[in-house]
Amino acid sequence: MTTTTHDNHSAFLLSLPNIYSQSPISWCVFRMWYDCTTGLSREERAFQYVLTHAIPGDPESILETFDLWCSKVEFISNIGPKKGKIMDRMLSEHSPLTVLELGSHCGYSTVRIARALPLGARLYSVEMDAINAAIAEKIIRLAGFDDDTVELIVSPSDEVIPRLRADYGLERLDFVFMDHWKKCYRPDLQALEGSGLLGKGSVVLADNVLFPGAPNFLRHVRKSGLYEWKIHRATLEYSKGIRDGMAELVYQGIK
Repeated sequence: MTTTTHDNHSAFLLSLPNIYSQSPISWCVFRMWYDCTTGLSREERAFQYVLTHAIPGDPESILETFDLWCSKVEFISNIGPKKGKIMDRMLSEHSPLTVLELGSHCGYSTVRIARALPLGARLYSVEMDAINAAIAEKIIRLAGFDDDTVELIVSPSDEVIPRLRADYGLERLDFVFMDHWKKCYRPDLQALEGSGLLGKGSVVLADNVLFPGAPNFLRHVRKSGLYEWKIHRATLEYSKGIRDGMAELVYQGIK
């Protein structure tokens, strides 16, 4: 049996303790060193591991393999399995037909959302980083989802939101998942409000609102009076000691 260079890298990383769980500073130093050594980013290393260890066409296998890598080897800021179950439940309850994801990153949450959608639903996933978008595209297709189910849009969110109606023919968004730059949460939410795509009962789920945090976003939600909302408290993905949370908003409109 032939051993590839990637297999050797994977075996080396899996033999190490999860450096991020010990010290984020140590992790950052190690990551920079390993990026230079392998010539691959952490996202590319994760993809290579998923490609060689997950079952093609099986979303559950894709997610479980991602979770193994991120919890045991290299931290990647996916929603993760614990907070992911909260999102799974919300998707099951609301059965959205039109979903917008802001921040595809590696495609983990994209696959998690797509696998929970009812027949005929469509997910529009937005990622501004072209390199990460290319990885997300491969992960999404590896999981078995085609363009009819998931459309990946490679562009900044503030450029996409104003074009959703004209360019993509959208009339309403049933569910929005935010997991991109936290500083973009408030202006993007305000852009969605102004677009007219949020209707009564539209759900917005925003990750990491407590860590690293999105205080301006939460302040706007409280003061706007447009939402019924709550915080789902949890810990940071693939971490035990860092407190975090997701904000669940249900749009009520102007009263």
